[in-house]
Amino acid sequence: MINKENHFDAIVIGSGISGGWAAKEFCEKGLKTLVLDRGRDTKHIQDYPTAYMDPWQFKHGGQVERENKDENPIAAKCYVYREDAKHFFLPDAVQPYIQEKPFDWIRADQVGGKSLLWARQTQRWSEYDFEGPARDGFAVDWPIRYKDIAPWYSYVEHFAGISGNKDGIDAMPDGDFLPAWEMNVVEKTIQQRIQQRYKDRPVIQGRCAHLTQPRQIHIDQGRSQCQARSLCHRGCPFGGYFSSNASTLPWAAKTGNLTIRPHAIVESILYDDNQQKAIGVRMIDTETKVSQEFFAKVIFVNASALATNLILLNSTSKRFPDGLGNDSGLLGKYVAFHNYLGTISGTMEGYEDKYYYGRRPTQPIIPNFRNVQRQETDFLRGYASFFGAYRSRGATFDGEPVGGAYKDSLSELGGWGVSMMMQGETIPKESNHVRLSVDKKDPYGIPQLITAVGYGENDYKSRDDFFEQGQEMLDVAGVSNLKISDSHQNPGLDIHEMGGVRMGLDPKTSLLNRWNQMHLVKNVFVTDGACMTSTGTQNPSLTYMALTARAVDYAVNEMKKGNI
Repeated sequence: MINKENHFDAIVIGSGISGGWAAKEFCEKGLKTLVLDRGRDTKHIQDYPTAYMDPWQFKHGGQVERENKDENPIAAKCYVYREDAKHFFLPDAVQPYIQEKPFDWIRADQVGGKSLLWARQTQRWSEYDFEGPARDGFAVDWPIRYKDIAPWYSYVEHFAGISGNKDGIDAMPDGDFLPAWEMNVVEKTIQQRIQQRYKDRPVIQGRCAHLTQPRQIHIDQGRSQCQARSLCHRGCPFGGYFSSNASTLPWAAKTGNLTIRPHAIVESILYDDNQQKAIGVRMIDTETKVSQEFFAKVIFVNASALATNLILLNSTSKRFPDGLGNDSGLLGKYVAFHNYLGTISGTMEGYEDKYYYGRRPTQPIIPNFRNVQRQETDFLRGYASFFGAYRSRGATFDGEPVGGAYKDSLSELGGWGVSMMMQGETIPKESNHVRLSVDKKDPYGIPQLITAVGYGENDYKSRDDFFEQGQEMLDVAGVSNLKISDSHQNPGLDIHEMGGVRMGLDPKTSLLNRWNQMHLVKNVFVTDGACMTSTGTQNPSLTYMALTARAVDYAVNEMKKGNI
């Protein structure tokens, strides 16, 4: 007799940005859906323990104590790993991995995943991004184009709530937007001067997943307007920004079709050689270390890019001895990321009678202008440039940092500063890969992942071009005292790792087809960062959401036809 408690219509591995969307779509379409997540259960509002705390309520003033940093040297590098949010991160020792090359793997440890920690920047890809690999001869051709995903971008934007302006830029298409946040006076000046000088370099306000003016669909989710508190990493009790916890998971739960199983780290996907399909998953309870199997007709793998690679590599059978669907031998290869090496800073004279009020969850962006429509430089692809202008608080004080005079100086305003950073596309290379250790296991008995991912010559050329062009643009805009800085950060700290289970047209050169469906295992889909064929210069989460909604729609239709 079948144990109905262990059988579902669909299993979703992971509950972050893409996993939450898979759960919502399946449940809305009437499928009994199981979501497995390795972290603890985290409910919207009630499980945001620091959301309303004041600065003086933190024992260490918001900083992480040295002992904790020493115990978590990788997680502690993340910019939001602070006293008010460190509980949302997976401690380094819980699931170790092997860095053959330096790679900072930032991982979350709760239902909702990194949707509680992301920077919430959301830009569409353009036609140029999808055609780039085939045009320029790197990676493999994407099996889709912009027209295939454009309606799904609109679909997820409307539900998630994305703020932005209609800018009319081919390289960064417009979307279904809520009103945009406003630039401050110095940013508007920089925008005007750069656009006067460079006709091919529009300067736009950043698009972000924040409710500036909620629609009825957002109110129906129980969300409200973004309060611009800049405390997003604590979890937003207002639901002002999009997260699985505030949006897709509660929406899925309302259908009565959702089951969430926290503390469930997936060891492997079960493949039946006789049926020639996947039949379920084997998970390990992270608290008891007891394993359990669940079964379903269709499986979506959304564990986050590298974790998804790990699961598929560890899913071996007589038919697939080297990992699920891995006849090509390419599983785990062609991993890429975003290049954040370059930053530029400077000062802007004047405007000292002006200030900016309140906080803002985004900043202006100059979309990629390098090699957009054709190859123009000695490096492939390009970079987006984010920048912001701000006034420092606290006048220069030469004495001891104590006493009334020092205190008075802290209330004075300094001049305007400007900072710009690059977000560059890296080129997927076969040598940039992950694989499983043959002898080292994690505390759950799962083989440790080996990361062998690094920068290449193209990345340094792109960085240097950013330094040159960025300084030139800021100089034109009137920014002075320019200084360049190389972050020297390891790959992974961008938290935009992608690839390893890439989409493509040919099963010999890719793992997934145009619907994110495994070429060789038709009832398994991958729609998180692992599916990406190339990286573009945009923040990737919006594309994951759109690909997921599109793939679920296809999968359900195929199930109805009896093809899955």
